[in-house]
Amino acid sequence: MIPLAALDLLRHPDQVALLRSEPHRWPDAVEELLRHLSVADVIPLRVATDDIELDGATIPAGDGFIALLAAANHDPRAFDRPDVLDITRPERHHVAFGYGPHQCVGQNLGRLELEVALRVLFDRVPSLRPAVPLEELAARSASAVFGLEEVPVEW
Repeated sequence: MIPLAALDLLRHPDQVALLRSEPHRWPDAVEELLRHLSVADVIPLRVATDDIELDGATIPAGDGFIALLAAANHDPRAFDRPDVLDITRPERHHVAFGYGPHQCVGQNLGRLELEVALRVLFDRVPSLRPAVPLEELAARSASAVFGLEEVPVEW
């Protein structure tokens, strides 16, 4: 998440400029990056215990289904312009760490680690930039958590 979030910010220099001018927005940036990237889209199969009406369709009791966190975090009914990274976004109801009894127990530590790492990185290396075109970065394919194989940078 840390390298992906750093790259996401580098692709959005307006957001970095806002963070530099208003550093109190770092917690908001973390929440928006968690929503925007949704790196841990790992949900085990669930089985409907009752018929569930969902968006005009019915999931019959006994049928299995998979709920995708990334899809929920990019739902235009829940988030205005969901594909846009906006650290001033007022909605903070993403499900990057799950929901309810299945919510990640380490979520607060994850938020803190992400904020500290990104703050320090952008404060100490203000000229940070990708060393290769972003489309050349290789995604990790043998993992349940989305990420990159490597992130070459220069400054």
